[in-house]
Amino acid sequence: MRTITTTEDLAAFCARAAKFPYVTVDTEFLRERTYYSKLCLIQLAFAGGGEDDAVLVDPLVDGIDLAPLYDLFEDAGVVKVFHAARQDLEIFFVDQGVIPAPLFDTQVAAMVCGFGEQAGYETLVRKIAKETVDKSSRFTDWSRRPLTDAQKSYALADVTHLRVIYEYLSEQLDKSGRKKWVAEEMAVLNDPATYRVDPENAWKRVKTRTNSGKFLAIVKELARFREEFAQTRNIPRNRVFKDDALVELASTKPQSEKDLGRSRLLMRDARKGDIAAGILTGVKNGIAMKPEDHPRTENVREKLQVNPALADLLRVLVKAKADNTGVAQKLIATSADLDAIAGGIRDVPALRGWRKEVFGADALRLCAGEVGLAVKGEKVVTFEI
Repeated sequence: MRTITTTEDLAAFCARAAKFPYVTVDTEFLRERTYYSKLCLIQLAFAGGGEDDAVLVDPLVDGIDLAPLYDLFEDAGVVKVFHAARQDLEIFFVDQGVIPAPLFDTQVAAMVCGFGEQAGYETLVRKIAKETVDKSSRFTDWSRRPLTDAQKSYALADVTHLRVIYEYLSEQLDKSGRKKWVAEEMAVLNDPATYRVDPENAWKRVKTRTNSGKFLAIVKELARFREEFAQTRNIPRNRVFKDDALVELASTKPQSEKDLGRSRLLMRDARKGDIAAGILTGVKNGIAMKPEDHPRTENVREKLQVNPALADLLRVLVKAKADNTGVAQKLIATSADLDAIAGGIRDVPALRGWRKEVFGADALRLCAGEVGLAVKGEKVVTFEI
């Protein structure tokens, strides 16, 4: 098991990898104590067949420059293969503003190829590579050095088995003509906006029990402050204050540090200093927000006159399409998509691209009363009306 610790060795490996059609990539990182993930290890492999075709790269070594890796990521002639790529890609985007391309996510591909709703890596290793994954190092502290042989073996397996999985899934997609479907799904992962967290929209992640504009205005201001504070200091947002404390503050509307001291849920460090000042300013700004600027939740069922019977029929249809095609149901259409379609909205993902081919066209015909649903044996099929 070779570990790369110098820029020169990394450059040499990447130069070799660039001669092959694909490279598999994975990372190990920590995020428990920081806002942004701390990159601790990079695993790389290509289909060379030699001893040096799979390596570990230690980004924590003083002096190592990852520039050769980023050059490889931008090489259009080499497919970059990940499994469940989003967190890995976020790390590289935050570090250098680079998104590997062309990109292939085996989790998405597996969902297209009939491996179910949540195609986990262990499942694919077992079913495709006919191997098992050693779980003993899963919850290790990857920032500690030296790494043990067990840790290295565990990490390297994440890219060596991935070669077999990629080649199998790629072949299946070629046979089924669905490779363009996966390419469409990569658009979100290739979009820089996917990895930018805008404090202005942080409130949308906070679960509340009321849609009152006045209440949500304070929630928005508090969430914005928390996000900016956490980003600036690179600490987890829950270390500033947790969601339940945020909701409590929006309800009680504290006006002073003395008021903050009465909070049941606010941590001691948040009752004074910069955090306390930010909270009080956020509450003040939320209260002062003009009604026309109040945030509003997007609840499709509230905004639309959803036909519940039609929505139920669409759910039957999408399940039937998932069963017939082997594509994971949630990848074809979300519950929100179905409600939107039943409410007359047509600008939804389920009605575009490959989804329209698989489901959307028949969904529109069902809405128009042009087709119905019937049971034929163990399958649900459409019939002309």
